[in-house]
Amino acid sequence: MTRSVALLGLTLLLTACCWSVSGQGFAQETPATPAAEAAATPAPAAAETPAAPAEAAPEAAAPVTPPHLAGTYDTGSITWLMVSAALVFFMMPGLALFYGGMVRSKNVLNMFMLVMVCAPIIAIQWVGWGYSLAFAVPSAYPIDAGMKEDGKTEKPKLSLLGWDSNLVFFKGFSSADPASPDFYGKIVTTGDTENAAPSGVPELLFAMFQMMFAIITPALIVGAIAERVKFSSWCLFVILWATLVYDPVAHWVWNVNGFLFQWGVMDFAGGTVVHVLAGVSALALILILPKRQGFGTSAILPHSVGWTLLGAAFLMVGWFGFNAGSAIAVGASYLPVSGFVAVLAFATTAIAGSAGAGSWMLIEWLHVKKPTALGVGSGMVAGLVAITPCAGHVSPAGALIVGLAGGIVCYLAVQLKHILRYDDSLDVVGVHGVGGALGALLVGYFAIRPAAGSFELVLLQAKGVAISGAYAFVMTLILGLIIHYTIGFTVKEQAQEEGLDFAEHGESAYRL
Repeated sequence: MTRSVALLGLTLLLTACCWSVSGQGFAQETPATPAAEAAATPAPAAAETPAAPAEAAPEAAAPVTPPHLAGTYDTGSITWLMVSAALVFFMMPGLALFYGGMVRSKNVLNMFMLVMVCAPIIAIQWVGWGYSLAFAVPSAYPIDAGMKEDGKTEKPKLSLLGWDSNLVFFKGFSSADPASPDFYGKIVTTGDTENAAPSGVPELLFAMFQMMFAIITPALIVGAIAERVKFSSWCLFVILWATLVYDPVAHWVWNVNGFLFQWGVMDFAGGTVVHVLAGVSALALILILPKRQGFGTSAILPHSVGWTLLGAAFLMVGWFGFNAGSAIAVGASYLPVSGFVAVLAFATTAIAGSAGAGSWMLIEWLHVKKPTALGVGSGMVAGLVAITPCAGHVSPAGALIVGLAGGIVCYLAVQLKHILRYDDSLDVVGVHGVGGALGALLVGYFAIRPAAGSFELVLLQAKGVAISGAYAFVMTLILGLIIHYTIGFTVKEQAQEEGLDFAEHGESAYRL
């Protein structure tokens, strides 16, 4: 027994010695990292450092710089913007449900496809060249803006279109080296033409957030030409429209060098860039494309109003990211990105979307003697559209008025299609075009930041809407005519009769 205990003790002792030696050898063979070297550097002895007087200690403490102003990552803002980008993308299935419920059952899969195909098309276009056209700092077409009031200093040049070859196919985000100008984690600056500060958010995340806007905007247009558009022609239209219409106007309004931005035109989250562009582009296509088979002679009824109402609810959830996430564009004095401006946008979105649903329901109730679920869903979207350009600029009370006005005005605008007899299949012109323009004008009156509302600001907003809308209308008209008279934009009547689900995709939404 004694010998066994002694052997066991000797074995443990030799094992410990071998472990110690091998550990030291490993440590010697492994190169030390800079962090390890810094940690291994002995600190100066206390005796070598002159002791400061006790009462001077508070004065010697270095001031703490806010992370979002020091060029470091603001993790709260980063987290919120990632959630916001995901919420905006969540609006795509919401829009598919909203539109899909309003078409006939034989066309529902086709509507889903027309909406969702915008994701792969625009993702490729945005990474390839779209982001560079819209948000590059270098300008492809700079314009002199004249001199400042002092008569000695030139104003920053106005820009019509951005271009940076380093952003083509996101080459500017291709390096893992933080010291490289192409580091994928580099921080985007605030929305200031001059004296911009680091926002605390990586530019790559900003680019992804904006990509979601670029994806959903053309998807809004398709509701106006639903149940008759050729899928292949729509795919071609999306990539051309994004390049020639969306990207330039996004540059004018949202790029700090864009001429409308520098003029002072306000568009917090896309009343002009998203909804006015979608509405006027939809109108241009409606005017040149044939109406649906049976339009005006037989009832064309939605196949699932429940889907539409559910889609509207999904859209409202996504709209919180759409609007509140757009605080990424605030100036340095309003940082952090996920701060009080984002809270204001969140609150105004909730208020206006709900108010729009209520006012549409009420006016419809008075008009046709019954409130409808389709009306509640449409009114909710109308209120959200109207508040989009206003979200971070107006007070909660102002948002209530904007939402109520959005529901009423958009309802009246939708009635015009019955009077003028144009085939806007799913009310894109009346809801998105009119609602976006209304919100863009009302922000000029109800704004509380960064400038107070005034009649002059309303006129400036009207100027921005007119320029952007006219450009989009003309360019879409040209694109639509070229496609329609070459490869054809709409399907034949036989395909409409059969249903686009089967004629275009060889599928059926329901097998009963």
